Amino acid sequence: MNSEVTAYMEALAQPWQTELCSQLRQMVHESIPEVEERIQYKKPHFLKNGHYAAVISPSKDAVAFMIMNATGLDVPKEFEGPPERKWLKIRQGDSPDYAMLSRLLVQASDSL
Repeated sequence: MNSEVTAYMEALAQPWQTELCSQLRQMVHESIPEVEERIQYKKPHFLKNGHYAAVISPSKDAVAFMIMNATGLDVPKEFEGPPERKWLKIRQGDSPDYAMLSRLLVQASDSL
């Protein structure tokens, strides 16, 4: 785990966002064991074989979890974005389906 990513998450203003980001980060590492992580464009990016696989993007009232290389994925209607990248906005009190997110992430990153 990258210490810059850890520091970034610990510095978030909202405790629920810190907890959510940590859970998403853990899910990414379990889904893609060889994933590399780094801060890029001021947010945590996760790479497989040098290609973007996922991004965690906190905002004022939500955390967006973005799956890259998403063309062809069958994503639930709550997801937003163009075919090549899809994101789910998670707000305080939401209960994300980590198993579903993991399945989508594995499918999207298989070809990376």
